[in-house]
Amino acid sequence: MDKKNPRHIIQALATLVYNIHIPNFFKGRIYTGPTKKICLPGLNCYSCPGAAGACPIGSLQAVMGSKKYRFSYYVFGIMAFFGVMFGRLICGFLCPFGFFQDLIHKIPSPKLSTKKLWPLRYIKYGILFSLIIALGLVLRDVYEVIPPYFCKYICPQGILEGAFPLALKNPSLRLGMGALFNWKLGILIVTIILSTIFYRPFCKWICPLGAFYAFFNKYSFYQMEVSKSKCIDCGKCARVCKMDVDIRKNSCHSECIRCNDCVKACPTKAISTSMIKRRENDEN
Repeated sequence: MDKKNPRHIIQALATLVYNIHIPNFFKGRIYTGPTKKICLPGLNCYSCPGAAGACPIGSLQAVMGSKKYRFSYYVFGIMAFFGVMFGRLICGFLCPFGFFQDLIHKIPSPKLSTKKLWPLRYIKYGILFSLIIALGLVLRDVYEVIPPYFCKYICPQGILEGAFPLALKNPSLRLGMGALFNWKLGILIVTIILSTIFYRPFCKWICPLGAFYAFFNKYSFYQMEVSKSKCIDCGKCARVCKMDVDIRKNSCHSECIRCNDCVKACPTKAISTSMIKRRENDEN
């Protein structure tokens, strides 16, 4: 972790707060206290022994896939609240799995751009609308409880935060690991390999939570702004953006995670942030 980068410090602190029940890692038990009912903003596995709250995607699947609930106003509402307030700033600063990918990307290796792979970004929207929303709405009257397909078969965070630490302390759990564990482990290994080469492949292409927050980037209170009078079109902002965004063309691009790399790179300080979109006063 780069101690000189305040974003990494915030990410590390957020990850610690999400998983504050550290003694549970040594006990091999999942925390089940009252705060576990609270949805945290980032992707953090419910089954992590130290997890203080619930993953929003896991919670959304749980309530949408159960006959007991017609619609998850609480879960959807709290996700929408985070989206309205911050948009994908949560991906850049408050997501433990995003932080994990950032650290993996620091491993020395050839680094490749994902600009030409931009169509893959739509996979995460397909996962959000098909596996999580549509499947829950269509099958909820057929089954008593619909399996959380994304968490169960796709999300590598469950293996990283849940299966590994629990299996280390529970021999019986290790004996029960089978094809599903191997499948999820394979996804995690592929994610790690791709993350060394590409920047945040899971966030860009797979994560339904990122897809959900992307819809709020244009309307969230937290915004990126570009002063047209200060901008000299040098292109440094676009070149440093690892999310393949040219903020000069779209300051609220759905892929922008508000990491502020462009702010640091701008030689004329034309890029800024604010909690309320300011009107450009110096266009003329």
